[in-house]
Amino acid sequence: MSRFDYDLFVIGAGSGGVRAARMAAGTGAKVAIAEEYRYGGTCVIRGCVPKKLLVYASHFAEDFEDGAGYGWSLPGEPTFDWKTLIENKDREIARLEGVYRKLLTGADVEMHDGRAVLLDKNTVSVEGKSFTAETILVATGGHPFIPNKPGTEMAISSNQAFHLDALPERIVIAGGGFIAVEFAGIFNGLGSDVTLVYRGEKILRGFDESLRDALSEELVVKGIDLRVETELTSMMRADDGRLSIHLTDGDVITADQMMYATGRHPNTMGIGLEEAGVALAEGGAIKVDEFSRSSQANIYAVGDVTNRINLTPVAIGEAMAFVDTVYRGKPRGLSHENVPSAVFSQPPIGTVGLSESDARKKFGKLDIYQSRFRPMKHTLSGRQEQTMMKLVVDQASQRVVGAHMMGVDAPEIIQGIAIAIKAGATKQVFDETVGIHPSAAEEFVTLREPFSRD
Repeated sequence: MSRFDYDLFVIGAGSGGVRAARMAAGTGAKVAIAEEYRYGGTCVIRGCVPKKLLVYASHFAEDFEDGAGYGWSLPGEPTFDWKTLIENKDREIARLEGVYRKLLTGADVEMHDGRAVLLDKNTVSVEGKSFTAETILVATGGHPFIPNKPGTEMAISSNQAFHLDALPERIVIAGGGFIAVEFAGIFNGLGSDVTLVYRGEKILRGFDESLRDALSEELVVKGIDLRVETELTSMMRADDGRLSIHLTDGDVITADQMMYATGRHPNTMGIGLEEAGVALAEGGAIKVDEFSRSSQANIYAVGDVTNRINLTPVAIGEAMAFVDTVYRGKPRGLSHENVPSAVFSQPPIGTVGLSESDARKKFGKLDIYQSRFRPMKHTLSGRQEQTMMKLVVDQASQRVVGAHMMGVDAPEIIQGIAIAIKAGATKQVFDETVGIHPSAAEEFVTLREPFSRD
């Protein structure tokens, strides 16, 4: 008989925690999981899934307009109802949470609803009840950060944006990362007057410069008021209930809502990590090695709480590597190199590998292949929206080390390109691949002349 209540106790039932719990239980381990809010975590409850549903909703205004070029007409002016969208979104999220609970039950994982706190390296307390475990996995994710400035207590984060009672007539969004530009597109597409305020020189810091420039142009074309090198100084509520937002450029904007999308912090405060001997990095993330093991030998961590690459598939991959390491006798880590990602902006972005600037630092001389064009769909719709594609090639080896796209279906297309880059494909392999015509994706295998060459 084990001297512990469980072989594994997982704290946090997001994508990483749930996958680890299910797979570990499948090896015969006795597993428990605790969640203080809702099963599914950031992605399912207040992130990827509801956001993508709202992105779909926000596209219809342009789709209705584009249909005219193809002979379609509507009998009347289309109308949008925010309440219906949110109710339908909530129904789907509730269904998915039920799926997560069912999966855990089917895997014989014991679920504890409530906040879990570590008492020591082997003991977890949930709502006053204590449990012991040989191994503990922390997968508590992260939370939105709102800076402490005069009036920012009246601002909302992306969490609250999913539950607004009404669509704001005018909204100011602070931030320049993927969450900020995605919500700017959502609210703009649904009919709100949107101002996007970012303190940096360009949005999407860390992305390839060509993507940053191209998306900035498209946001402006779509009617979003983009203010860079600007940030909020203070905010107050006027007598009519609206917000008066003061910016560093001296402008004052009156809006219904102010949303902050200025980063996320790991959920490590107040869960007993210090008492359990778990070391934290600057910023609060759990320090882990390549196997996701913390400074305490029996405590591991995966997902956003480690602040490595904060993406759902990465958390799931780290969880699978954890199970292989601890319960299947196959120690391994997850490679964080060449991880593809997407920004569901409008138009969307897909990217994998190195940006041009990072590739130049690593390899020196590069061949850059780049194309920008109006997609075929808009030859009849009349819309001027652009697609941009780019390949970054190490000149010495001719290996493609980065691929970047902005345009319709970019995330779907880049997923396939990511396989080639992960496999180390050269530009010759791309050139020898037959394209699918007519498609935007074929551009990646028909880029023949370098846009630039060192």
